[in-house]
Amino acid sequence: MFKQDQIQIIRDQSMRTEKEGTVSRELLEIMHEEKLFKLFVPKEWGGRMLSLPEALGVFQQASRIDGSFGWLVTIGSGGGMFAPYIQKQWAQRLFQPPEAVLAGSGYPSGIAEKVEGGYQVTGEWKYCSGAPYATFFTANAFVGNDQSVRSFAFLPEQVEVICDWNAFGLKGTGSHTIKIEKAFVPEDRTFHLAEPQNDCGGPVHTFPFIPFSVASFAAVCIGIGEHFFEEAQSLMEANKENWSVGESDRYQSVLKLIKQQERRMAEAVEDFHQKGDGLWRDHTAGKEVTEFVLEEYITAGKTAASTAVDAADSLIRHLGMSAVMETSAINRIWRDLHTASQHAFLTMK
Repeated sequence: MFKQDQIQIIRDQSMRTEKEGTVSRELLEIMHEEKLFKLFVPKEWGGRMLSLPEALGVFQQASRIDGSFGWLVTIGSGGGMFAPYIQKQWAQRLFQPPEAVLAGSGYPSGIAEKVEGGYQVTGEWKYCSGAPYATFFTANAFVGNDQSVRSFAFLPEQVEVICDWNAFGLKGTGSHTIKIEKAFVPEDRTFHLAEPQNDCGGPVHTFPFIPFSVASFAAVCIGIGEHFFEEAQSLMEANKENWSVGESDRYQSVLKLIKQQERRMAEAVEDFHQKGDGLWRDHTAGKEVTEFVLEEYITAGKTAASTAVDAADSLIRHLGMSAVMETSAINRIWRDLHTASQHAFLTMK
C-alpha cells in the first residue's frame, strides 16, 4: 500500500525521527494523506473502515518501513476503535477532521469527581504515543467512592504533555506522560467501552478487544522483525568480501543462520495470519466464537512476536561491531523490536 517514494522518505528520516523523538511534519502529512490514523473511522467521516486483517497488513507494512512510524500508525489508528462509544456529536467532531489523531492511555491512573453537567478529572497517564501532535486525548479514571472506571475525552488545551519518554527503542514515538489538573469534561464527552452510543461502528468494533490488541502489536513486531532480516542481509552483503576469507567462511555460516531464522519466523507468522483470517470470517458471518479459539489466536500472536525477537537476538551477535553501534540501522531496528515486544498485551499470561 505504501509507494516506493514514501518508503524512501520515511526511511531517510529514521535517524531524524529517533533524534527528535517524533515524526516530522512531512511524515505526519503522509500519515494524514493516506488516512493512516483513520483505518477504523467511518468513511462518511473521511475514514477507511478496514477489516481487521487489512489493518494488520498496514501495521505490518508500516512497521517494516520503520519501527517508530509503524508503532504510531498502529496506536493512532487504534483510537478509531472508540468512535462508536462516544456520543455521535462529539465522535464526529473529534474523528472527522483530516488531521484528527488520538493519544492516550487505558490505565486508570486518574480520579474523576462527579459535578454538575459532567466530571472534574485529575491525573497523570504514562506512555501516550503520539502526544506531540495529538488533536485530542483519552484516558481512564476512577469515579467516586465506588471506584468504577470511566473513559474521558480531553481537548489539547486541557492537557500538559510531560516529555519523559526515554526508552532505548521506539524513540521517535513521543510516548510521553500526559498530566491533567482539575479539567472539566462534560457528561457527553465521557464513555465506556461496554456502552455503544452511536451507530457508526463496523465489524471490527465488535471484535473482542484483547485479541484485537494482541494482534495489532504482534503485527508491529512482525514488521520490525522483517525489517531486521532485510537489514541483516544488506549488512552481510556489504561485508561479503571480508567475511568470505578463510576456512570458516563466515559469510556462508551467517547466511545459513539467517535463512534458518527466516523460515522459523515465517511459520509462526503464517499460523498467526491463518488463525486470524479464519476467526475474522466467523466473526463477520455472525458465528459464535469460542474462548478456546480466541485464546488460540492470542497465543499465535504472542508466539509470532516472540519468534521475531528470538530470531533477531540469535542473529545480532553474528553481524559484527556495527550492530552494537546506536547509529547503525540494524541496532535501531533491534532496539525498536525489543521495545515494541515489551507491551503488556504481548507479555501478559
